[in-house]
This record gives sequence, structure tokens and C-alpha cells, in this order.
Amino acid sequence: MPHISLGFLLFTALSAAVFYAVPKRRRWIVLLVFSIAYYLAAGPALILFLLFVAATTFFGALLAEQKKKGAVPAVLVLNFGLLAILKYTNFFISNLNRIPGVSIAEMRLLLPLGISFYMFQATGYLLDVHWERTRAEHGFFRYLLFVSFFPQILQGPIGRFGRLSETLYAGADFDPDNLRRAALRIAYGYFKKIVIADNAAVWVNYIFDPSRNTGSRMGIAGVLLYGVQLYMDFSGGIDIAAGIAHLFGVRLDENFRQPYFATSITDFWHRWHITLGTWMKDYLFYPLSLSGRIGRFGKWCRKHLPKQAGRALPIALCNIIVFLAVGVWHGAAWHFILYGLYSGVIIGISGLLAPQYRKWKSALHIDDKSRSWHLFQIFRTFVLISISWFLDRSDTVRQALILLKNSFAGPFFSLGLPFDGNVLKAAVRFGTVLFGCALVFGVSLKKEQGVPVMERLLAKPAALRIALLLFFLLSYGLFGDNTAFGGFMYANF
Repeated sequence: MPHISLGFLLFTALSAAVFYAVPKRRRWIVLLVFSIAYYLAAGPALILFLLFVAATTFFGALLAEQKKKGAVPAVLVLNFGLLAILKYTNFFISNLNRIPGVSIAEMRLLLPLGISFYMFQATGYLLDVHWERTRAEHGFFRYLLFVSFFPQILQGPIGRFGRLSETLYAGADFDPDNLRRAALRIAYGYFKKIVIADNAAVWVNYIFDPSRNTGSRMGIAGVLLYGVQLYMDFSGGIDIAAGIAHLFGVRLDENFRQPYFATSITDFWHRWHITLGTWMKDYLFYPLSLSGRIGRFGKWCRKHLPKQAGRALPIALCNIIVFLAVGVWHGAAWHFILYGLYSGVIIGISGLLAPQYRKWKSALHIDDKSRSWHLFQIFRTFVLISISWFLDRSDTVRQALILLKNSFAGPFFSLGLPFDGNVLKAAVRFGTVLFGCALVFGVSLKKEQGVPVMERLLAKPAALRIALLLFFLLSYGLFGDNTAFGGFMYANF
């Protein structure tokens, strides 16, 4: 059941109507029933994977609470072994087939929608119980709702049990404010996806088509538009999920905080897909950095290397490992692996060279607090992130490198039109993307300045809010194009 469909909207409206029609203490059951029904609609066989992950982490957490040694490692091996088989078996087979004389047929494997998201959410809960950060849930069906809550199951955000459970099981009373908030956020999310992302996708698909000649600087336009498409697609989906959750009085973690205003790669990952970044930090980076092997490596570094390198190198290594995991999480392909390593290496080098950066800024009399330096940092980070999009979007590493090279070495401009030469249609589509970006930029700028945009909108007269909703509806009909990409991009992970 695609999020961008009348059927999904009707399903959501029905679930909200039933939710408020039953007694408060039973409302979480309504959410569970509709969540399971939603996932069953994607394919009955897929529910087995969801139930497997929920059951293993639920019983594993109960055993962990009783201090049963070996329960948590066993569950982690089972779950991530399943994920590895489903997502990476054919990747390993394809690489083995490159060896002369090796020919192994690829396997036909199901890849459940959103498995990486609900796997990470369930694993986070298991480890929180193991580390005594939260108490285990003793009701299996209540826990199953935490894993399967339908607004977030396909693409997050990756929730934490301690926070999400506060509102998930509460059975909120009907609140018109929640309805208004939900309507505005859902409409804004669809605007990002249908009007901006899907129009940008037409250009992106055209430019990154591997059969097309990439011998020009069209790659720069392609990667800039891909940055727009990816952000609007993913953040729009998160807005829709958060808006639907508001209908039930449920609060999801925020997943974006104006990422294109970041001043460094580290800052970018604190703003982009926040719940994945914090998951990696809490459940991979910290355990890794505090492990015995990294401790011994750090001790060797401090003994044999200069002071700064001795301190920074172990942290740099941990960051590289973490971002390697981020790349692998994104997909089973070398270009995704390099995409993750790219950010990890930059962050690692930045840590190693931090004293040199301070010396250079001092020698050049750069004021860290000046507006010009702040803007330069934003621009520098944007360029570095845009380079990483070549690896993220291309089908192969070779294609990414060719596009990147030709973007700076090819003809100055040779873009072409993805509409059989229809200049007017191309101009309208491109103008729609620019207008949408300008609107989202204005909202993001206000948020970056600390303005509570949603609260101010809710305080405006009802006529203005209705006009805004009508504007979104009109824009979907006039300028929306859902033929370019279809569903949400991150639902494939």
C-alpha cells in the first residue's frame, strides 16, 4: 500500500476513526491491528520476518533482564545474520563470479520492506535492556506495536523504546490541535515528495542513466538535483510519518535539522537522518571505542605517535568503521561502501589535522565567529556532501568516478532535455523544483534561526491554514509527478 495513494489516506483515516471510537485503554490494540494489516498488505510472507525479529528481540530482552549470559549475542547473530543473508548474499555471489572459472547463480531472495529500520529499532531496544537503560516490556503484543507501528515502519525514524513508549501506549484523547498539526505536516511532506522530489527525479534519472553519454558537466546539475531529490523525498516521508503519528497523539523522534546548513561533515550527520546517526553512535561507536582492542591500539598510538595523533587516531579508526557500517546499511554495492567510507575518512582526517587547522586559521587571521567564515563552512560542507552524492546515486563506482571527472573536465555545459526536446515542459518542471526549494529553504532558514514555524502557523487564523492546505492540494494536481520514482527511496533499505 504505497504512502502516495488514496488507499493509504483512507486506511489512515479509518484507523484514526476506529482509534478514537474504542475505550482509551484499548487504543494501542487498534494501532497494532492496523499496523499488522498495513504490513500484510505489502505481502503476507513478509510478516514472518517482522515477527521473527520481534520475537527474538522480545524474548532476548527478557533473558537479558534476568542476566542470562549469551542471550544478547545469540539474538544479534540471528537477526543480523538474517539481514546479511537477505541483503548481501547476491552481492557476495556477484563478486565471487568475477574470479575466473567461478559461476554461481544468484539467489531469489525476499527483501522485506523497511527491514533495516525495524531491525535497528528492535536491536536498540534489546541493547538498552541489556545495558539497563530501559526496562523490558513484558507484553509481547505491546512490544510488537513498538516494532511495527505503521507510520514509521518503512523508513523510520528509528525510535527508542524509552521515548516512544511514553505516547505509543497512552491512548491519547482526541485533540483538535493534533489534527491541525497532523494535517499541516502531512501536507508539507507530500509537497516535498510529489511536487519537488518527483520532479527533480525526472532530471536525475535522465542524467544518471548509465546508457547515456556522460562526457559533459551535466553531472554537476545531476548531483545537485539528486541532493534536492533525496532530501525532499526522505524528509517528506518523515514529515508524513510524524504527521500521521500526531493523529494518534504519538510523538516520533525528529530525523532532520536543516542538514544543508551544516558547517562540517560531522555536523551534517548530526542533522541528517539523526536517528540513524545516534543509533550508530550509541550502539556501535561507543562500544567500539571502549572495547579492549581499541583501548590497546590507543595505548600503542599514545606511546609511539605524536600527542595529537596518538589521541585522534583511535577515534578516527572508530569513525571509519562506523561509516563503513553506514555505507553497508545503505545497500549491497561497492559504491555504497565507498559512500560511507568517504564521510568516515574525512571526519577521521579532520580530527587528526585539528591542530593544523587552528594554526592555519591563526596565520590567516580568520575569525571563527565571523559571518563570512560561517558561510564558507556551510559552502565547503555542501560541496563535500555533494561529491558523496555521486557515489550514493550512481549504479557503480566507475560511473560515479566518470561523472565526477567529466563534471570538471568535460564541455562547459551540455545538459539536454529529458522530455524529447519539449522546452516548455522542461522549463515548467525545473521552475517547479526551484520554487519548491525556495519555499523549503525559507522554512528551514526560519527554523535555523530558532523560529517555531509550526507553532506560529497553528496560531494563525483558520482561514490562513485552510488556504495553505488548499495551496498544497492544488500544487499536487498541477505540478506533481509521481511517475518518476514511485514510492519513497528509503523504503527500499
